[in-house]
Amino acid sequence: MTQKHLILIGAPVDCGKRRRGCLMGPDAFRTAGIAEAITELGHSVTDIGNLTPDTKPLPAHANPEVYKLDETVGWTRTLTKAAVDHAPNGMPVFLGGDHALSLGSVAGMAEYAQQIDRPLFVLWLDAHTDYHTPNTTTTGNLHGTPLGYVCGRDGFDDFPPLAAPIPADRLCMIGLRSVDPAEHDALSDTNATLVDMRTIDEVGIVKPLQSFLDKVAAANGILHVSLDVDFLDPSVAPAVGTTVPGGATVREAHLVMEMLCDSGAVCSLDLVELNPFLDDRGKTASLMVDLTASLLGRRVFDRPTRSYA
Repeated sequence: MTQKHLILIGAPVDCGKRRRGCLMGPDAFRTAGIAEAITELGHSVTDIGNLTPDTKPLPAHANPEVYKLDETVGWTRTLTKAAVDHAPNGMPVFLGGDHALSLGSVAGMAEYAQQIDRPLFVLWLDAHTDYHTPNTTTTGNLHGTPLGYVCGRDGFDDFPPLAAPIPADRLCMIGLRSVDPAEHDALSDTNATLVDMRTIDEVGIVKPLQSFLDKVAAANGILHVSLDVDFLDPSVAPAVGTTVPGGATVREAHLVMEMLCDSGAVCSLDLVELNPFLDDRGKTASLMVDLTASLLGRRVFDRPTRSYA
């Protein structure tokens, strides 16, 4: 197994929705032993600590529901720069924080990919497509807009201009089971790979994921993985404010991570939407750390036995 240098980037983003608590996520991942899990596998790690948003006042948005636009734009600036600065030195792991952090992490990784002249692909492990824009969102929660932004949809005039918009055919979304009508309509005009839970029930998770990974390899691409807690079923990962029943099992999630490890394509990772206030004795944080370890080379027979008593 190729040894990697991991760069932990704390992104306590808590402005992408109204339910508070994700700002505690980065330190919960640290408490759950993410750095130790990385080094136990023979990799090296640098933790740069928690970042702060480059926030500047913005006028009120035309959509009155939009929540904390200026702070979200500030985080996008900060995290785009962090991705561009750190990607040349290792594999950035963005410790969230809600999914609004991916506005910056993905935009920055796309800019880095352009600099090294390789296409960036994105694997979105999530119950939601997050393909809204500030104009189309009815809740105003901007954690539902990252893929709309990085794909260059209209409506992001307040956000930093994209150095490298991502074509929709480089997106794969797995675990979908809650998609708003406006997002559904917008995605129907694209050739993004959409894998809902019915597809997984019918054909399994291996076939669609392997097909996408083959596409990445054929293009000599690099892959950004965005892992939302609500990709998992809430019975095994309760620490999320957007629970949707019927998510991935622990076994399916580990299989995905082991396949990603085998691909050798992953260049960066988001760990998002962990709300420790809603967790059960650190259960969700520990599972997310275990999944990260599988992505980095731990195999099924190496998993530790855990007690939450």
